[in-house]
Amino acid sequence: MGDRHTDDTRDDDRAGAPGDRAGEPADRVGEPGDPRADVSGVIVTVTRSGGFAGLTRQWRAEPPAASTERWIAMIDRCPWDAAQSAPGPGADRLAWSIHACTPVADRSADLAETALTGPWRDLVDEVRSAASAREPSN
Repeated sequence: MGDRHTDDTRDDDRAGAPGDRAGEPADRVGEPGDPRADVSGVIVTVTRSGGFAGLTRQWRAEPPAASTERWIAMIDRCPWDAAQSAPGPGADRLAWSIHACTPVADRSADLAETALTGPWRDLVDEVRSAASAREPSN
């Protein structure tokens, strides 16, 4: 057998812009036509547990990019550092768990029903409303 040169480099191993695969253009989030351009990077999840029969319910909001500033302001108004960590005693009491993830912070709080007032109530109501708007109609 003679000297034979083989090139083991595959198309997807070639150097190029991040995301280049076999000559395809790199991903550029936010460019016209990119379906991810509407994503804000804000995700808020609210979980309610307890109450009658100890049922758990969860709502999730992923607002569009156009609403990012409004949602971040609403999240920032909540007193995350002063949040109660456990629900108060009592039968059929509700407990709320709120998780907010933004491009700059990841926050969580567990609240008793009695602590769900002011900015907390505003945030929970907004998340529930946004989640309901996403649910398909029957």
